[in-house]
Amino acid sequence: MSDLSVVVPASLEGVRVDRAVALLADVSRSAVDALVADGRVRLDGIVVSSRSTHLREGQTLEVERIAEEVVPGPVGDPSVEVVVVHEDADVIVVDKPAGLVVHPGAGHRSGTLVHGLVARYPDLSSLPAEVGSEPDRPGIVHRLDRGTSGLMVVARTPTAYHSLVGQLSAREVSRTYRALVLGHVEGDSGLVDAPIGRSVSSPTRMAISRKGKEARTRYQVEERFEEPAPTTLVRASLETGRTHQIRVHLSAIGHPVVGDEPYSQGRSLPGATVTRPFLHAYALAFDHPTTGERMSWTSELPDDLAAQLAALGD
Repeated sequence: MSDLSVVVPASLEGVRVDRAVALLADVSRSAVDALVADGRVRLDGIVVSSRSTHLREGQTLEVERIAEEVVPGPVGDPSVEVVVVHEDADVIVVDKPAGLVVHPGAGHRSGTLVHGLVARYPDLSSLPAEVGSEPDRPGIVHRLDRGTSGLMVVARTPTAYHSLVGQLSAREVSRTYRALVLGHVEGDSGLVDAPIGRSVSSPTRMAISRKGKEARTRYQVEERFEEPAPTTLVRASLETGRTHQIRVHLSAIGHPVVGDEPYSQGRSLPGATVTRPFLHAYALAFDHPTTGERMSWTSELPDDLAAQLAALGD
């Protein structure tokens, strides 16, 4: 047990207090949630009431009685529907619907994909302790945004977890998305190679930043449409896996994803029927952690995106 007192440096300007405490104190986000709930985190002497509070440079951040607490994992919730497209003793491949949060976090402590997975696969509950991962993210090696639908792989064993994390790090996992973007994309294919970091003006968003992490997205044009406004259907493949990567990169080249309000640059598709970003993780491939066999899956566009596509005119 120890106490923490630090003056917030410029590098933590705009960062959420839970992320900062987890980083500085080397404890899990779940443990930080408990610290905040117990009133043990203060900024300039005032108790922090929300874990999502953003820090300002020069503030004094104090934390009392820090300890890496044993936090129980999520309790299974069978009411959360999990669409499984493949399962074996090592991995689970799911087709996540839009609107479903992947794992518990601020504002989403229940009803997540993880809660549904634990209900269906109770053995996942012991995995975080075995691999040293966050207790509220059992088996999660990558994720999709709440508004993004499509394929994800979940590890069931320590061997599978470490294998998939290694494959992701080595860029051996193939993840391809279909996205409808505003405007006509020039050329039939391209590569966006631009680092991504947290936005200075809005900490909840990401942005192209010289101080950001390496990020590369390849894209290929599938089809172009004229009505009700110029749009392009593209396939985008991740060479890296940064938060909001495809959304940020496509917006940066002047073609934001249809329905993606945070990165739309104030633009929209007239008469759009989709109420979330037109972004679907439609293809996934990786080497099976035990057999080494290359395995792949595809997922058709869900009804809301298919209906929007059908409403477009050449």
